[in-house]
Amino acid sequence: MKEGIHPNYQEVEARCACGNTFKTRSTKSELHLEICSACHPFFTGRQKLIDTEGRVDRFNKKFGLQTSETRKAADKVARAERAKVTKAATAEKAAAKARAAKAKAAAEPAGEKPSDKPAATA
Repeated sequence: MKEGIHPNYQEVEARCACGNTFKTRSTKSELHLEICSACHPFFTGRQKLIDTEGRVDRFNKKFGLQTSETRKAADKVARAERAKVTKAATAEKAAAKARAAKAKAAAEPAGEKPSDKPAATA
């Protein structure tokens, strides 16, 4: 090996987010780990939720802790609201159509109907 080109390989203490510490060797002066063999589900045999940067909290805040019953209730309320809006829109369209027909009838001469007019000859 050439002298002076290799990094210093030293003994360091690695610290995990769970609080576990152990000695190992590395070229870095200190090691900070997110997960180690003491807290990893593969080695421990139990599932542990690891929240990285608050992602789980953000998801729960956005979507909440939903169950099938709460989703069904929310869907029922949403369907009822859509039906109410659709019914109101249909009623508004019918009223507008009636107003237009009334305005058209008022605009025509009193005794004539559109079918009574003679056909134009060319």
